[in-house]
Amino acid sequence: MAKAGQKVRNIGIPNIEPPERTCDDPNCPFHGSLPVRGRIMEGIITSVKMHKTITFQMDYLALIKKYMRYERRRSKKHAHLPPCLDAKPGDTVRVVECRPLSKTVSCVVVSVTPAKIEEE
Repeated sequence: MAKAGQKVRNIGIPNIEPPERTCDDPNCPFHGSLPVRGRIMEGIITSVKMHKTITFQMDYLALIKKYMRYERRRSKKHAHLPPCLDAKPGDTVRVVECRPLSKTVSCVVVSVTPAKIEEE
């Protein structure tokens, strides 16, 4: 939880805890005024090279009716990364839809799960 006395909003999504750090980003769902709505997506970060923005990859199954089988597909999307969350490529993120923040960004990151480090 954040320190006492800091303004932290309840974003209304179960099992999502606010980050330890605070920020002054107006587009942060916890410390700013950005409302979240719509789908909750999970994916793996592929890039963090943009300013306050990540690229994440979502894997899903698509039904091929003719053969009555599923095929694996993937898509890349962009999401806003508030400064109070730390993320690096390979981490798993939970992303929620919000209003459009730019031409390609209509989602915001609400939680980051670090990637497992395999020791040999």
